[in-house]
Amino acid sequence: MSAAGQPRFAPEWLELREPADAAARAPGLLPPLSAALSARAGTPRGTVIRDLGCGTGSMARWLAARLPGPQHWILHDHDPALLARARETTPVAAADGTPVTATTERGDLARLTAAALAGTTLVTASALLDLLTRDEVAGLAEACAAAGCPALLALSVAGRVELTPYEPLDDEIGAAFNDHQRRTAGGRRLLGPDAVAAATEAFERRGATVLTRPSPWRLAAPQAALTAAWLRGWVDAALDRRPALGPRLDGPDGYLRRRLAACAAGELTVTVHHTDLLALPRPRPGSGTSDARAAR
Repeated sequence: MSAAGQPRFAPEWLELREPADAAARAPGLLPPLSAALSARAGTPRGTVIRDLGCGTGSMARWLAARLPGPQHWILHDHDPALLARARETTPVAAADGTPVTATTERGDLARLTAAALAGTTLVTASALLDLLTRDEVAGLAEACAAAGCPALLALSVAGRVELTPYEPLDDEIGAAFNDHQRRTAGGRRLLGPDAVAAATEAFERRGATVLTRPSPWRLAAPQAALTAAWLRGWVDAALDRRPALGPRLDGPDGYLRRRLAACAAGELTVTVHHTDLLALPRPRPGSGTSDARAAR
């Protein structure tokens, strides 16, 4: 994926969503991940983690303190401003108190190859998989398989949203939003809610063991600011695909105004479904304890 083809996210939006992301991430994937990492040979820097599309570094802030160290994070993004923020806020200690260090790397995810992953212990990404194309996901799976590198790919949209109280328009907006997620942008056909299925197929075709767990956002009154921002973006994306919805969504008595009023009053709850995926590569001949076996 070229830098020109990647969407740019405002740091304010990434910071607003970080607490919900942290609460949603699937801790059930950490034991098999830890077992797989312990079965792999270490490097002079300990565990080397390459975080793709790192944004402001939320994955490092969540994961570094949950894995033993020492760790070295390579923070990868196309936006230099986000890279600077991520580097400044990377934790300095792992779960066992050993050091965590970080460097940044700006570049094109489409050029990620097994050679580029040389010396990498783990690939991570958060809220990225659904922004890729089928070919890009296949390329990621191929690079990880060839390098023998596990991948933890978190918070991919699942295509399901639940609002309480329910309104019939919820379903129409949700369907239009999913169409938007699958749009063609800059000549790239995005996977959107099909990303986890595509990634599972791509990694399993290359011999990996794939584990998935739900990682939903659960938004209520304490998350009102995030809910309101998400609502606006959800409706805007739906309108982009189905402009005919406009008269029912906009205006003084429209859907968006009603939902925002309920949100401000603490009367709206939203569940936005995501999925976390862990791919453990096929063990190499003579490698001893396999990653897949260690996960059982």
